Amino acid sequence: MLAIVSAGIAPGLALLSFFYLKDEYETEPISMVLKTFIFGAMLVLPIMFIQYVFGEEHVFQSPFLQAFFTTSFLEEFFKWFILYFTIYQHVEFDEHYDGIVYGAAVSLGFATVENILYLFANGLESALGRAFLPVSSHALFGVIMGYYLGKAKFSEGKEKTKWTLYSVFAPLILHGTYDYILKTMDHWVFIIIPFMIYLWWLALRKVKKAKQPSIV
Repeated sequence: MLAIVSAGIAPGLALLSFFYLKDEYETEPISMVLKTFIFGAMLVLPIMFIQYVFGEEHVFQSPFLQAFFTTSFLEEFFKWFILYFTIYQHVEFDEHYDGIVYGAAVSLGFATVENILYLFANGLESALGRAFLPVSSHALFGVIMGYYLGKAKFSEGKEKTKWTLYSVFAPLILHGTYDYILKTMDHWVFIIIPFMIYLWWLALRKVKKAKQPSIV
């Protein structure tokens, strides 16, 4: 049991540490980051219950709707909701890069609990693949969500609205695409690897831009 819990937690904490330590100006309070991580973790069971009900009731039978609504919309919207209504207005959110830290935290809290439950059900042999795919992808979706929330935080008027919408829909579309590849393609590994490389490139580019003095 301890081995499964350790293997489930390790990738999420490693990725969170990676993005946290890239904040070169004023690191966020660890208590706030951990609170955001825990909020993300608390989302798992209610979302899994909703997804279970949808599956049992055959609400969405199309792979496209399953990928983009049952999985992507539910998970990314509620992660965004947590960020927007608990962190966005907080006094500690005072730099563009802070959005990336908190976006990664809420996503990795979710991914870590999901990962532990999956390893309990399927065994440790899937731990490495889970670290490279689902856990990493959640982190990257969170980075992109947080990047656009950071732009919204320090923008005004129509620009604020635009970036807020980006913070919802950019991770939603990327997550839905990720799941659609896994659900519909027989040889998905040949598509998902380049897709993950693209996600890492995109997320690290956002990290670099968020650390620049101007966020325009």
